[in-house]
Amino acid sequence: MNRPASTFGAKPVEIWNSALSAAISPHGAQLMSLKARGGKELLWQGDPAYWPDRAPILFPVIGPTVNGEIHHNGMSYPMPPHGFAKGRDFVVIGQTNQRCVFELRADSQTRGHYPFEFALRVAFDLTDETLEMTIEVTNEDAEALPADVGYHVGFQWPLTSEHPREEYAVVFANEENAPIRRGTGDPIFLLPDRLPTPVEGKRLRLRDELFNDLAIVFDQIISRSLTYGPDDPHDGTSLRIEFPDSPYFAIWTKPGATFVAIEPWQGLPSPIDFEGPLIDKPGIAVIDPGEKRSWRMIIRLQRFDN
Repeated sequence: MNRPASTFGAKPVEIWNSALSAAISPHGAQLMSLKARGGKELLWQGDPAYWPDRAPILFPVIGPTVNGEIHHNGMSYPMPPHGFAKGRDFVVIGQTNQRCVFELRADSQTRGHYPFEFALRVAFDLTDETLEMTIEVTNEDAEALPADVGYHVGFQWPLTSEHPREEYAVVFANEENAPIRRGTGDPIFLLPDRLPTPVEGKRLRLRDELFNDLAIVFDQIISRSLTYGPDDPHDGTSLRIEFPDSPYFAIWTKPGATFVAIEPWQGLPSPIDFEGPLIDKPGIAVIDPGEKRSWRMIIRLQRFDN
């Protein structure tokens, strides 16, 4: 496969093999392109009318915070929605044709938002028809480090012209019968009520009206994998997505847009009335001094004969 073209403002890092190619911007360590053999783009390519991003990394919070700030040891710190990592330039600390690793470390700028010493690494690995992404957080502080860590990957909807949008579904590995959560705002604050799930057994049939009330948040999800593609997963091109380390999950789009965002999370958006210390934020990871934790998202291309 030819190397993918460099089409972004900040020169992306490019990795490739015979089945897939990917381009990742050092700005935010954001996946900007994921192409199948033949050049078919699988990733949403951004549109300011709907959503300008592609696949931002969410750290150290998911969603906004009340009054745009977090609290630690009686002090308040400004925090942008979805955290600061998506707006920072990472350093490339490793690269081959099929793998690259980006790193962001605590500095004077991050400490103004988040008073902790940390190392955040994001790795991208291509193997056959699979892209594996890994976010690793190391606590380099002398106290416990609280952090939300989230993926927010926008895929084309539809993936190919073989099937229209209305024939697409997400099929979970397990039946997902538990109630779901909704929010308010964009990004959302989490509302307290639980609502009946729109999933029918394992299948969530995608349609615009599902997202009139913004993202669907699964805070009691059982599955750690799903298939995204045509309603019949054995007809055409689909993606198998695994998130073995993430206990929460969301799916989102804006009605009329041609993307769907698949979002495995460690952590949840802030409840609309949450003003406590960051370490008490629902769902947040708490990493002990000197320890590290990692979260994977694995995207596998699946193609079937019609």
